[in-house]
Amino acid sequence: MAIPEKVLTEPVTLPKTGTWPETRHQFDEKSLWAIKAAVAAERPLLVRGEPGTGKSQLARAAAYYLGRAFISEVVHSRSECQDLQYYFDAVARLGAAQTLGLIGAVGDTIKDLLPDSERNMKNPLDPICFLNPGALWWAFNWTAAEKQYAKSNKAARRPEKPVDWTSEQGTVLLIDEIDKADADLPNGLLETLGNGSFSVPHMDEPVQVNEGDPVPLVVITTNEERELPAAFIRRCMVLHLDLPKGDDKLINWLCERGKVHFGDQCHMDVRKEAATQLVKDRKEAEKLNLPTPGQAEYLDILRAVVGIAKEDKDEQLKTLTAISHFALVKYERVP
Repeated sequence: MAIPEKVLTEPVTLPKTGTWPETRHQFDEKSLWAIKAAVAAERPLLVRGEPGTGKSQLARAAAYYLGRAFISEVVHSRSECQDLQYYFDAVARLGAAQTLGLIGAVGDTIKDLLPDSERNMKNPLDPICFLNPGALWWAFNWTAAEKQYAKSNKAARRPEKPVDWTSEQGTVLLIDEIDKADADLPNGLLETLGNGSFSVPHMDEPVQVNEGDPVPLVVITTNEERELPAAFIRRCMVLHLDLPKGDDKLINWLCERGKVHFGDQCHMDVRKEAATQLVKDRKEAEKLNLPTPGQAEYLDILRAVVGIAKEDKDEQLKTLTAISHFALVKYERVP
């Protein structure tokens, strides 16, 4: 069930989901409109911006806002579109074939050596036993993915299913850091998302959204490390998450984010001092053409301060002075 927008004027707590810990999130009007536009247009939402601006968390917050299941996949330099669709465990199948060949027999002896999913199969080397649903499969058709997961050797991760959630409520898929992959991945992804389906080897029917279920919201993030294909960008709704311009605006914005996450645990003076230091370090990093600290580093330093000094203001300020160098000034000029 979607969350009423009037509730979103205050910070919300995003519950623990899979490997994602519980955290706090503050929605803003711009992001909410971007989510609405992507859902209504049935287009991916490409979220651009420097690291540490909350791009990945926005996808999780969108799932919370829409009342949908959350699925995530982090892209790396070797990722291909197929990896997001399915994973065929050829190594496990080869190992099973070698085992069967060495034993040279059939019957209960062999069955005892096979995974539960393969027992009672007429052909224990049936490729379907080694076919694992990928993130797009779960996002497009959770029901079909569950059925295939039960048949597979479970060599790929299964997303966490929310309590009382059904497929009719839909999904949100986060494809994180797509700029780390070659251009073939976004181009292949564009075709898959545009068709609303994809084919899987050893299966007669393509994977597609069930009739009556909502089209998944696909949130794609980029840190701008590599230019994305123009055709891909044109087919996406695009949201830029940028830090506020101007020292005072950025300091105030960071202080508010600190309050969202730590409330009265972290004193206002401490939040402001940390924000002021971060702005100073950003300017120095820009001069040296080095990566600039952002919201992520700011929240890290506040988390460390609160963890060490608890709620004593003077102790927190003293702690901030002692440890800010470790969280903010991560790059230094080499003599």
